[in-house]
Amino acid sequence: MQILPLTGSLGAEITDVDIRDRASLEGLKDAFARYAVIVIRNQSITPDDHIAFARSFGEININRFFKPVETHPEIATVFKDKDQRSAVGESWHTDHSYDQIPALGSILHGIEIPPVGGDTLFVGMAQAYAGLSPQMQDFLLGLSAWHSSRHAFGSATKDSEAAETGRIGNAEAATQDALHPVVIRHPLSGERCLYVNPGFTTHIEGLSKSESDGILNMLYAHCQQPEFHCRVRWKAGDVTMWDNRATWHKAINDYHGYRRLMHRITVEGVPLEAAAP
Repeated sequence: MQILPLTGSLGAEITDVDIRDRASLEGLKDAFARYAVIVIRNQSITPDDHIAFARSFGEININRFFKPVETHPEIATVFKDKDQRSAVGESWHTDHSYDQIPALGSILHGIEIPPVGGDTLFVGMAQAYAGLSPQMQDFLLGLSAWHSSRHAFGSATKDSEAAETGRIGNAEAATQDALHPVVIRHPLSGERCLYVNPGFTTHIEGLSKSESDGILNMLYAHCQQPEFHCRVRWKAGDVTMWDNRATWHKAINDYHGYRRLMHRITVEGVPLEAAAP
C-alpha cells in the first residue's frame, strides 16, 4: 500500500491496494482517520464489493432522497447526463448533517468519468478551526447550530432539474432538523472541528437572524480559503471516502456534454460531542 498526501492539510491518494483484501483494512482505516479524505485508485469492484467495504466501517444509511441502484438499495446513484445542466451536490455541504446522528462518512465509486472535469473539492474543518483567531475559537465554543433537510430536499425542490429527471425525489420525507455543536470534538482524532456548512445549516441557536447570518457567513468565507482545501481528480474505478465530521465537499460542474455516473454509500456515525472549552 502506497500513501501519498494530496496537500499539506488533508487528503491522501492510496495505490497498490485492493479494498476487497481484508488484510488491507486496518491500513485504510488508519489512513482515513489521519487524512479525512482518501482516494483509493484503480479498484475493480462490484456493487456487492462496495457494500462489503462500507460495512467494514459501520452500518449503511439508506439515503432518503437519491435515486438508488435498482438492484442494490444501499447504494445511491450520483448522476449527471450529457444534456443536463445541474449537478447534484455542486454547492458546499456536509452529507447528512441534518440527521440527529450524522453520518460517519461517504464512499463514492467512480463508474463513468468525463475525460476532463468533474472533480470533487474538500475543505478540512479541523484546519479551518485552527486557522481562526484564539478569540474567535473561544467565542464559538459552547454555541450550537440548527441543520435541516427541508430547504435542500423538500417541496421547494420539486421543480428542480434534478427532481424532474428523477435523480432526487421523496420530497415529503425532508422533515429532518437537528441541533449540533458549532465546534465538535472529532470522534476519531479528538481534534476540534467546525461543524456548520452552507448546504444544511440554517441558524445558530439563541442568536438573532442578523447575528447568526453574520457569524455563519464569516465562517463560510473563512473556510473557503485554499489553504484548507484538497481536490480529487477522478479516474474510472477510483473509490474516494471522506469523513463527514471533518470536511465539507462540493462537486465541480464543469463537464457539460459528458456523462458522470458515481455510486455512493453513506456509513452511519455516532452522536457528536461538543469540543471542551
